[in-house]
Amino acid sequence: MNVTSSRSALPETGFLRIWQIVGNPKAEPPILPLIPVCRSTFLNGVKSGKYPKPIKLGERTTAWKVEDIRALISQLGGTQ
Repeated sequence: MNVTSSRSALPETGFLRIWQIVGNPKAEPPILPLIPVCRSTFLNGVKSGKYPKPIKLGERTTAWKVEDIRALISQLGGTQ
């Protein structure tokens, strides 16, 4: 599955946790990345403003809007 087909499997609205965005090869089954960068690169991009800001859903729960991640994928050239 490539980035484009992963993107089409996203819900219209909702939230994504970081492991759903950058993937987790150690999960069972492995989670493929929507954006092929490591976790620290993604978080540095968030800090610098290159990637969308997260939303705090709880004290220890951070997520990103699906709409923001779709827009980021399009911006990075993930559309055909």
